[in-house]
Amino acid sequence: MSQQSPDRSTPARRSRPDASMSLLTNVTEHSLDEGYAEAAARRAAEGSAGLPKTLRSKLGLAAGLVLAAIVVTVGAAQARVEAPVRAKEREELISRIEDGTERSDTLERNVERLRREVGAAQREALEKHGGSREELTALLAGATPVHGPGLRLVVDDAESTAAGGDGPRESSSFADSGRVRDRDMQHVVNGLWGAGAEAVAINGQRLTAVSAIRRAGEAILVDNRPLAPPYTVLAVGDGQRLRKAFQNSAGGQYLKVLQDNYGVRASISAHERVDLPAAPSLIIRTAKPLGADGKSAADTGKGIS
Repeated sequence: MSQQSPDRSTPARRSRPDASMSLLTNVTEHSLDEGYAEAAARRAAEGSAGLPKTLRSKLGLAAGLVLAAIVVTVGAAQARVEAPVRAKEREELISRIEDGTERSDTLERNVERLRREVGAAQREALEKHGGSREELTALLAGATPVHGPGLRLVVDDAESTAAGGDGPRESSSFADSGRVRDRDMQHVVNGLWGAGAEAVAINGQRLTAVSAIRRAGEAILVDNRPLAPPYTVLAVGDGQRLRKAFQNSAGGQYLKVLQDNYGVRASISAHERVDLPAAPSLIIRTAKPLGADGKSAADTGKGIS
C-alpha cells in the first residue's frame, strides 16, 4: 500500500517592507561617521583633562621666546668676556706685522748698500784694467752713469687692454692683446741698438750687453727687476738721427704695427740731454785672445795688461 509523503516544504520567508530602504535607514541612524565620532570624543576628553589648546600654544611660544632670550644673553655675555682677549690678539698681530715690515725695510736698505759697494768695486776694477780705452769700456759695460743728447721713447698699454686683432699675438697666453709684453720691449731695445744708440735704459734700469728682458706672469722684468707701465726708454745718441733711424728700423716698424693694430700707445721725442744711471750690478768676465796657431795669448807670452 503506498503512502503519500507529507509536504515538507516550508512557506517562503517574508521580507521586511522597508528592506529596500536599508541604506537610507543606515544613514538616518548613523548620521556621523565612526572616525569623526571617535576624534570628537578624544578632543572632548583631552579638553576636560588638561588646558585648552590655545593656552598651550601660547605657553609654548612664551617658553620659546624665553629660551631665545637666554641664548642671546649668554652669547652677548660671552662676547663681552672675549672682547679684551681678541683685542689683545689683534694688537699683538699688528705689532708682529710692523716688526716684520721694519726688518724687511732694514734688510732691503742693507741690500741696496751692498749692491752699491759691489758696483763701485766692479767699476773700479773695470777702470783699472781698461787701459787707454777705459772710458769706452766703462760706457759699453754700463759701469758709469752717462749723459748726452738722445731721445725719449714712452711705450704704454692700450687704453682698453681688451682690444683684439689678428696676428701672432693671438697665440700668446696673455688675455689682453693691447698690453705691452716683454718681447715688444725686446724688439724696441734691439731697434734702438741697431739705430746707433750708445746707451739705453728702461724706467731707470740701465741695459748692458748681458741684460735680460723677461716676464713673470704679466709683469716685465729687466735684470729680474719688475717694471710698471708706462715704459720710458732713454737712449743716448744723436737725437734726430737716432729717431729717424729707429723709425725706419725693424723695431720701429714693429712698434708702428702695435700702435695701428692693437692700440698700444707710443711717443718718441729727441732731447738735447738725457741722463742714464749706471747699471746696478755688473758681471765681470775675463777673456784670453787666441793666437794665430790657436793657442791663447798667455801660452805664447802675449797677454793683456
